[in-house]
Amino acid sequence: GVTPPLGFWDPLGLAAAGAGKTQNPEVVVAQFKRRRAVEIQHGRVAMFACIGYIVPEYFRWPGLLSKAENLAFADIPNGLKAYSYIPLIGWTQILAFVGVIEVYNLAGVSDD
Repeated sequence: GVTPPLGFWDPLGLAAAGAGKTQNPEVVVAQFKRRRAVEIQHGRVAMFACIGYIVPEYFRWPGLLSKAENLAFADIPNGLKAYSYIPLIGWTQILAFVGVIEVYNLAGVSDD
């Protein structure tokens, strides 16, 4: 990482290996910062996934998930079985939301 007093510390050369074999320090530092931001983002997604897996064991929203299909939140099973119960429009909404978050996140990446 980048911590005092070491500065940019990469003893295995992993940052340079993914830089297209370039030794340009600016490119290596930029790729390191991008990888760090992506790693933090993936960690957050993993934490939300764990919460999304645990919470339905203890709490269910009242009411219907889909009025058109008469599907209640209580009818959705836990875990991976839930995938087949979610209507197509639900998957469309989920993918659209994730896409908006990704675009917004990419637009907000700074050079810090």
